[in-house]
Amino acid sequence: MKIAIGTLNKAKNTAVENIIKLIWKDAEFISLETDSGISNQPKNDEEAIKGAINRAKYALDKTDADYGIGLEGTVHTNSHGMFLHGWTAIINKDGVIGLGQSASIELPGNIVHRINSGEELGPIMQELMKDNENKIRHKEGAGGILTQGLYIRIKEFEDATRCALAKFVSPEWYK
Repeated sequence: MKIAIGTLNKAKNTAVENIIKLIWKDAEFISLETDSGISNQPKNDEEAIKGAINRAKYALDKTDADYGIGLEGTVHTNSHGMFLHGWTAIINKDGVIGLGQSASIELPGNIVHRINSGEELGPIMQELMKDNENKIRHKEGAGGILTQGLYIRIKEFEDATRCALAKFVSPEWYK
């Protein structure tokens, strides 16, 4: 079983590998840089889903993998505020797409204002945390900082990946 992951982000790759190994213990992983085809800071679920699917398709098309996986973080605004969460898209060779979403974390007002002014969450967090080496994106993520480690980026994308696998581990329900 070969799995192509459409990112070089360490946290996202670790998340996918952790969950996939629970069901396919002998899985081999290929990670490659992909273009999402969307904005650097998706601001709604539809855009993030499109980006995750684009990454999964690219990863599958560029390799001999059995599954392509794309992951995309996003912010989404509702009447209670702006929330951060992630999406995972899994595509098999037959074109079946499984989607999964993580839990959401409300963003503080100062960060919301900056995102609404056109900035991207990653660089905002880098600046606020004085992360000159861009380690936050590959480790705890914004969610990990805001929850003081209770919901790190790996966990966020593990949850989204678990949910995206439903069509593949229980195909009889999706006929």
